[in-house]
Amino acid sequence: MATEVAGLGYSWRSSCPSTLYPRSFRSLHSKPVKVAFASLAENRSISFTDSETHLLECLLGVQGRGRSASKAQLQDVDQAVQVLEKSEGVRDPTSSSLIEGCWQLIFTTRPGTASPIQRTFVGVDTFSIFQEVYLRTDDPRVCNIVKFSDSVGELKVEAAASVKDGKRILFQFDRAAFSFKFLPFKVPYPVPFRLLGDEAKGWLDTTYLSHSGNIRISRGNKGTTFVLQKKIEPRQRLLSAILRGKGVREVVEEFISSNQDVQIRDPEFGLGEWQLLWSSQPEDESWLESAASGLKGLQMVKENGLLENQIQLFPGVRLQVRGNYTTLSQKKYEVVINEVALVLGAFRFPLDISKKVNVELLYIDNKIRITRGYKDYLTVHVRVK
Repeated sequence: MATEVAGLGYSWRSSCPSTLYPRSFRSLHSKPVKVAFASLAENRSISFTDSETHLLECLLGVQGRGRSASKAQLQDVDQAVQVLEKSEGVRDPTSSSLIEGCWQLIFTTRPGTASPIQRTFVGVDTFSIFQEVYLRTDDPRVCNIVKFSDSVGELKVEAAASVKDGKRILFQFDRAAFSFKFLPFKVPYPVPFRLLGDEAKGWLDTTYLSHSGNIRISRGNKGTTFVLQKKIEPRQRLLSAILRGKGVREVVEEFISSNQDVQIRDPEFGLGEWQLLWSSQPEDESWLESAASGLKGLQMVKENGLLENQIQLFPGVRLQVRGNYTTLSQKKYEVVINEVALVLGAFRFPLDISKKVNVELLYIDNKIRITRGYKDYLTVHVRVK
């Protein structure tokens, strides 16, 4: 049982900060800028510096909390992490009350020495992963929680903790248990911590703690890097719902409603490459027809009104959809599909498919795009380049 689990555990609990919804979101500049958020019951704000925002931008669209990240994504995140670690975060973070509370894991590296729990649970987007840190009590603890779902329950791994210096927390695991909703008692986790000796011990360095108390970067004794947050900004909540596959349409519609006052300032429909993350298309809808309407795969928005979709069907086999778009109004476009072909390696087989679709741009920033188009289906894309 490797000690790196200290950076692992996390889950939604009543003690964790609630998810907030946006009134608006904009990129940050050289000075800290507050981004306002509003839910039905409360108004709060989340403040990020430009370097913190850059890190969050790098993490948007990364799946499996880093497990499915490309080399380019990992490099971007690593560089953003190093910038923050060299910046002026909270001095002596273990002495600050800002380190206390419930932290959500949003990214972690996975060296070969990672623990079995970390390898098993952290990369699964359907699980919520949290860490609780409480150092100013009679029983200081670091508690790691993996919540499987609201209906199933969670695994909680606890460690007795102590502060070594301004950055380092020492810990020793001493108990763990599953709490299942369908059982009136806890199920002990089958690991004899007392018999593990030094294997149940470890340390966790906090290399960056934001002055807002919302972002923390930690490095563990096994060499793993962890990025954690207390309050999740709305785009992260949106992507998290998509990755979990639960209540997505409600979250998307609420995000759109909360951003109705945000002006769309991109007359070119968002030049660049966009990967489809989610569509409200029902499962029984014709796959080929929806693919030809731009509801699948990678979409490339080019200059001069050109549009191309690439849908990977099998290794070496893809569907290529080409067309063009014209601007009807500030938020509405007409998309004409005039060329569809099945591509097998160097061979190209044209298909007799053409289509005209009106598309409404509901939200766009430098990372996320939400549209309503074919049959009024909602789509969420994340920018690749």
